[in-house]
Amino acid sequence: MKEAHQEIYMRRAFELAALGRGSVSPNPMVGCVIVHNDRIIGEGWHRKYGEAHAEVNAIQSVKDKSLLPESTVYVTLEPCAHHGKTPPCADLLVAHQVKKVVIANTDPNPLVNGGGIGKLKKAGIEVETGLMEELGRELNKRFFGSFNSERPYIILKWAETADGYIARMNNDSKWISNSFSRMLVHKWRTEEDAIMVGVNTAIHDNPRLNAREWKGKDPLRILIDRNLRTPLHQALFDGAIPTVCYNVRKEAQKENIHWIKRPEEDFLVHVMRDLHHRKVQSVIVEGGAALLNALIEIELWDEARVFQAKHTFGEGIAAPILKGQQLVGHENIMDDLLMIYKNSKSIWQKAY
Repeated sequence: MKEAHQEIYMRRAFELAALGRGSVSPNPMVGCVIVHNDRIIGEGWHRKYGEAHAEVNAIQSVKDKSLLPESTVYVTLEPCAHHGKTPPCADLLVAHQVKKVVIANTDPNPLVNGGGIGKLKKAGIEVETGLMEELGRELNKRFFGSFNSERPYIILKWAETADGYIARMNNDSKWISNSFSRMLVHKWRTEEDAIMVGVNTAIHDNPRLNAREWKGKDPLRILIDRNLRTPLHQALFDGAIPTVCYNVRKEAQKENIHWIKRPEEDFLVHVMRDLHHRKVQSVIVEGGAALLNALIEIELWDEARVFQAKHTFGEGIAAPILKGQQLVGHENIMDDLLMIYKNSKSIWQKAY
């Protein structure tokens, strides 16, 4: 089969995989396409954590299963070889005696990592790996990075005025960006595992930190409040969404609200490490300026999404200033300009 055709099928598998964004963590996004005589006869993706994997859904979609022994399976990640919440996908492919499996990325999970490929080869199935693997690493960078780091993928987000302010002097920041930008932010919230704010934002803005303007799951809410200054009547403590308050004073739990104590020294590093141990693979940090600046100062961020509005404040609280950033994208959201930066010193810029 020509390489160009292979890339067409694998690209389709990546398109399918991306449909699981925001629903499968801490699992990776995976897509699968089954091809017989240059015709797609089945496809599927991992839709939700704990449910069927991509290969299962793809095989179930094939109407004539007798074609499988003469078919090639394109899958974005190595089929699993262990019993987790679902049976091993490698065993399923072996059971149906597929002719060939083309894989973009091997699985870094020690429970898999070559085991799925080994099962397939042992059963006499031809296996090809590495097709469009860089695209696969980018798609699942949160998943891949989690095996070689002790923290989640960290996204900074803020809106600033044309003259460089993130809020007025009284801490009022409503509304700098337009309604379409705010809707996009709610979409982002459904795609990440957690959302984080600092104590000043919790007190002055009283945010709910949910995804009410977009269909999808609400992220875990995280509050950075070292000295427990946030009143308990604030929205973050309403119990509507699981919430974690990191501080230096107490450990406690009340229903789905957790107060977690961490050392004052390297406090934010300890916070991110704890989130990693809780299988939180990504965090979007939405303010305020003090928390954003603290993360920038210690280079504890991977991506920044900055909205710049056309109006001005004249004076106020200055927007954060990034260091070591690389502009990787920009677009207009009506009258707002969205700029996407990557941290050139981030561990995610290295091989994961």
